[in-house]
Amino acid sequence: MLAYVFDLDAVSSTVGPPELRGARLDHVAVAVPHLGEGATPYELLGLQREGADEHVPSQEVVVRLLRAGDVLIELLAPLTDSGTVARFLAKHGPGLHHLAFRVNDLEAELARLAGEGVPLLDSTPRPGIHGTRVAFLHPRFGDGVLIELVEHPST
Repeated sequence: MLAYVFDLDAVSSTVGPPELRGARLDHVAVAVPHLGEGATPYELLGLQREGADEHVPSQEVVVRLLRAGDVLIELLAPLTDSGTVARFLAKHGPGLHHLAFRVNDLEAELARLAGEGVPLLDSTPRPGIHGTRVAFLHPRFGDGVLIELVEHPST
C-alpha cells in the first residue's frame, strides 16, 4: 500500500494550515446498506427526518437526512452494486463515509485549496442534493477521512 504524508508546511506559503473561510459543519454522512434499518438507531435517539428521501442517480445512492440540532446526519444507501457507496460498503461495511463543511463560495475555496497544494477529487463543483453544489477533497488530506465542501443555493 502506498503511504502518503500530507505536509502542510511543505506546500503552504501561509502561516498555519489552510482555513475554510466561513465554513461550518454541514453534515456527517454515514453509509448504510438500507435506509430503513440504517435510520433506526438515529430515530431511537430522537432525530427527525428532514424532508423526503432523495435519489441521486449520478452517485447511485438514495439519501435520507436526519436533523441533529444545527447539523444533519446524511444516510447514504446504494441504488446499485457498482456505485462508490456500494464499493465503500463492500470494503469497509456500514459507517462514517464523509464529513461535509458548508462554504459560501465553492469555486473560490477549491481554487484557494488547490493553490495550497490540497489534493482534490473534484476540481469543479458538481450537483448535490436539494440544489446544493459539492466537491470532495482527497481522503489523504483528511488523514483517511473523505471531506466534502457544500455550497447551498442563495436564499
